[in-house]
Amino acid sequence: MLNFNSGPAALPESVLQEAAKAVVNYNDTGLSILSIPHRGHLFQAILDESRQLVHELCGLDDSYEVLWMHGGGRLQFCMVPMNFLSPKHAAGYIDSGHWSKEAMDYARHYGDIVMLSSSAEDNYCCLPEWPEVISKALSYVHVTTNNTIYGTQWPKLPKIAAPLIADMSSDIFSRAIDYTNCSMFYAVAQKNIGPAGATLVVIKKDLLKKANHDLPPMLSYAAHANKGSVLNTPPVFAIYVSMLMLRWTKERGIAGIEAENNAKAAALYQEIDRNALFYGVAKKEDRSKMNACYAAHNKAHEKAFIEFCSKQNITGIEGHRSIGGLRASLYNAVSLDDVKQLVAAMQAFEKQHS
Repeated sequence: MLNFNSGPAALPESVLQEAAKAVVNYNDTGLSILSIPHRGHLFQAILDESRQLVHELCGLDDSYEVLWMHGGGRLQFCMVPMNFLSPKHAAGYIDSGHWSKEAMDYARHYGDIVMLSSSAEDNYCCLPEWPEVISKALSYVHVTTNNTIYGTQWPKLPKIAAPLIADMSSDIFSRAIDYTNCSMFYAVAQKNIGPAGATLVVIKKDLLKKANHDLPPMLSYAAHANKGSVLNTPPVFAIYVSMLMLRWTKERGIAGIEAENNAKAAALYQEIDRNALFYGVAKKEDRSKMNACYAAHNKAHEKAFIEFCSKQNITGIEGHRSIGGLRASLYNAVSLDDVKQLVAAMQAFEKQHS
């Protein structure tokens, strides 16, 4: 079955096989990975290796803290302002889609928010203009690097005067990018990192020192950092599989992954633009290389195409429930051959219905 789901997303077969063996017997210890102690040396080794891999893949030095958290993206939408939104200064948000708007709406519960730019009036079919001037007085600026529902993606992240916090849930490790322009970035695991249940959070230690420490420990990034991501029982299995995925990513190399991602996106968008039955949703210059969002000129063809693909052992191409249409998520574990099979299905469907 070819899996184009937006998340939980496809994982490489080699990672799945190694994880499956560990469920029965982890590293010949006689213990299942599902039952190793979360404060024991076996899990500590997993945490240590995963931290080192994140530093290597992101090109970071020791000035960054790597945390593994519960709760998914919405918890980060709350924790970011709880920890870093100053009562004296507003935080800036760039509204480029559903998840960036939701992050902004959550933050309003905790203090003053400034919307720096938005593409809402364009139905999020394009990226908003990046603000020409960003005040260093802002507590932070939040941006979502890739928009899964509308299929747009920021090509790069600039260095700005205020601390930049990036939600990179759906395009982390997919390309070369200067992570050091961020004071913090985070990503839910179930896209390019691993299975659902864990969230990677990377924070500059200087920013941690400025955090609001008048918080319950479970809601404090500093408290989690002080306890080395084991403030409470962490999602051990999800973190272990994420470590396997980080190994797989390192073995392939970011440059190789980016090259294949470019080829995958080019092949699919070329077919979307050529095929008489379909059209792309996002403006071409802003298209995401992770989530290709498109639709059928005849809406009846969308349901028919989903059913057609199911018979071809292709799944996960339904658009988000809020906007419908079609979406193929091209995360790192999706191969170019997988995309070519989807393209072939689109061509066969066109012949039947043109």
